[in-house]
This record gives sequence, structure tokens and C-alpha cells, in this order.
Amino acid sequence: MSLAIIHSRALDGLSAAAVEVEVHLANGLPSFTLVGLADLEVKESRERVRAALQSSGLEFPANKRITVNLSPADLPKEGARFDLPIALGLLAASGQIDAELLSHLECVGELGLSGELRPVKGALAMALALRAAKLDRELILPRGCADEAALVQGLVVREAAHLLDLVNALQPRSDAPLPRVQRDPPPVVDTPLDLRDIKGQAGPKRALEIAAAGGLSVLLVGPPGTGKSMLAQRLPTLLPPLSESEALESAALLSANGQFRPSLWAQRAFRSPHHSASAAALIGGGSPPRPGEI
Repeated sequence: MSLAIIHSRALDGLSAAAVEVEVHLANGLPSFTLVGLADLEVKESRERVRAALQSSGLEFPANKRITVNLSPADLPKEGARFDLPIALGLLAASGQIDAELLSHLECVGELGLSGELRPVKGALAMALALRAAKLDRELILPRGCADEAALVQGLVVREAAHLLDLVNALQPRSDAPLPRVQRDPPPVVDTPLDLRDIKGQAGPKRALEIAAAGGLSVLLVGPPGTGKSMLAQRLPTLLPPLSESEALESAALLSANGQFRPSLWAQRAFRSPHHSASAAALIGGGSPPRPGEI
């Protein structure tokens, strides 16, 4: 088959928009064209994919006119997350793997030149988007970020360490399926910070308790060294525990920035931007948009 379609997702702010990676092989002058509003990192995947296939002992269709389209074309694409879908599309279009088995999969992943799969940002956001879409698809992720996506209940998440692991699993009547990742949410770790550690400051402490109880905002004003940051760091410890949906939303935000750690599960985030931070750093932005401190 000269045309293959692989399902993937691109980070769009805090969401993970669906992307179809269409790979077409045709006769003509050998070339490798990548279209679909891809930035420089995505276009560099041509060289990573070529080297990864050849290093893994797989055939790269060097004598074909290769066209890769990332649809929808008006959605900006960034990063190396499309390396794995492009490689699978080339293998399916050239008949090296079963293209029908790809219809019920979604995947992202960066490829090393040896064929090793490397983790990418936003795995948790991708898993949440797939669950919200209610599609009957399995999620294939590199080892290192599959555990993160497995926190979302109700999905089949599988991990692979190398491109060949996935190729072997996608052969007809394969007896080497990819391992399924199942993970319970990690236990909530108590923070060492506590409001009772602060001696004195009765007025500000009372104000924090009232604000936490009513879900109100607080403005701390005063000269340096009076304890504003010390008090603010302990405000999250007065708030009620996060629900599962709130914990997933908070973790997805950190995952989009590549900052999620299991030790941060179900902990209310505390951010301390510098007073010289720019407006873009505070509210986010860019193309594609990235979260800011707020």
C-alpha cells in the first residue's frame, strides 16, 4: 500500500489536538517532503527517521517520492513527537508492517538515530484528550512517559523502548505484544511546610485561614524580609485535597511544560515567579501557545 494514515496528537496549549499523519509513496525523483505547518524541529524528523530505520535494519524507501502531511494543516506542529508516527507511516506504506493494525492506535515519540524511543512532553494531556474523545484506540508511548499517561483510568496504554519492539508487535499474527502499562495514582506525599511552623504573624495567618476557607485571593504587601513568601508557601497546605479530576488537570498542566513528577501528584502547585518576569512568562503565549505562570 502506498498510503498510510497514523493517528497522533499535537500539543495546543493545555489540550492535545488530534493529528493525522498521512504518508504517501509515489514514483518519481527521490525526495522527502513534509507539509502541514510544521516547525523546524518537526522538519528535522526526516533525518532522524531515515537514520533510525537504517540503524534498525529496516528498509527506507529512498527511491520513492515521499510526501508526509500533518493534518489539519492549519494547526501548528512542534517538537520531535511526530518521529514515531512518521516512521510507522513509512513502514506501513512500504508494506513492512500491517497497516490495518495501525487504525486503532495513537502514538507519539522521539526517535534516536539508533531507533531508540525517547519520551516527549504532554503525555498526560494526550491521554486525557483521548479519553475525552471516547475513541476505541490504544495509546503507544515511549518508555519514560507511558507511566504518566497510565494515571488516566479507562485507557489502554502500552510502552515501547525501541522502534523494533513496535515493528515486531505490528506484524501479522505477532506473538510479541507490547507490554500494557497499568499504574495506580501514587500516594499523596505530605508537604513539610506547615503554617504552625511560623512564630508570631497572628494577623497574616488569620487572613490566610479566612482566604483558604472562602476560596478568596490574598495580596501580601510589605518590605523585604517580613515573611510574605514564607506565608504564601504555606497557603496550599490550608486548602482541601485535590479531587482526582483536579489532580489530573494540574498534572496535565505540568506535563505540558515537561515538569510533572510522581512526587507532585495531587499536590497544589505553588509558583514563585520573579518580580521581573515578563507578561508572556506570566500569562503564556507563543505559537503554539505555552502555559504561563498563571
